[in-house]
Amino acid sequence: MQYQPLPDATSCSRESAERAEVTLLCEVRQGIAPWRMVRLEDISQSGFRIAWLPDATKAKPLRIRIPGLQMLTADIRWQKGKSVGCSFTEPLHVAVFEHILRHARIDGPLSR
Repeated sequence: MQYQPLPDATSCSRESAERAEVTLLCEVRQGIAPWRMVRLEDISQSGFRIAWLPDATKAKPLRIRIPGLQMLTADIRWQKGKSVGCSFTEPLHVAVFEHILRHARIDGPLSR
């Protein structure tokens, strides 16, 4: 799998930030809803895009568990078709962002 910054701003955040295409299985939830498996499709230090999240609402924060990291909080910024764009409440440290990319490259079962 190759990781490249996305060429345009089809991202969660409209800020200029390095975005990387990934395919990682993660768990998300809003409020007291059960955890759901989702496919994370791209990520930057400021946000991410997931492929599909039914019943998502901008009114509640989203919790995401990316393999190998502590639970993170994000806000839904947009929904387009089945895709959902989110921004982290606190941007990822560059080392954490790089760790996610290395982890996705090395650990085959987590990436597709």
